[in-house]
Amino acid sequence: MSTKSLWSLIDSRLLEWGLGLALLLAGLFGVLFPILGATGPFDPMDTREVWLEGTTRVPDATTGGVVTLNGTHQAEVVIADPNLRQRLLLALPRITTSLLVILILVLLLRMARTLRGGDVFAPENARRLNIIGMTVLVLGCFGPPMEAFTTQLLVSGTPVAERVGFSLTVSAAPVLVAFLILALGEVFRRGAKLRADTEGLV
Repeated sequence: MSTKSLWSLIDSRLLEWGLGLALLLAGLFGVLFPILGATGPFDPMDTREVWLEGTTRVPDATTGGVVTLNGTHQAEVVIADPNLRQRLLLALPRITTSLLVILILVLLLRMARTLRGGDVFAPENARRLNIIGMTVLVLGCFGPPMEAFTTQLLVSGTPVAERVGFSLTVSAAPVLVAFLILALGEVFRRGAKLRADTEGLV
């Protein structure tokens, strides 16, 4: 007599297709299109949200040349006809973040494939969860600094440089999520070990 798994074949297939679609969209809009924009075939990114230094209003004199500053307190740097260096600086945070998200999606997709046979506590799933947890931690801790440093490089030497402050905000939420995923990875590791020990006794 066979027992019915919680994850039917259709459920696991739908999960895999959903993750595959998310992987495709992240690759297109997070990596491919920004790279094509930075290298020339597509229209490049030309704006970056910034935090203004010690002001609530931007005077007209803060515009000049090909770089303009629009907004109040929380503003937007607009670069007219950005060169290759500026294009890369504008696209780099999005591309880096998207690559890390793609890594997470690939690992989740591989985990989903192990559900076909009901083998949830596979040893490789514990390792995948650990990698996902560390990737989320990297996203939370190193994503905002990259955005801040590339912004400073973008405005350096321009008329708006003195108005744009160095803004760095690191949220505790990704760190908490990362530790929860790492804890779940430990649960999977112990579950796999317990299953192996049980099978050895049979």
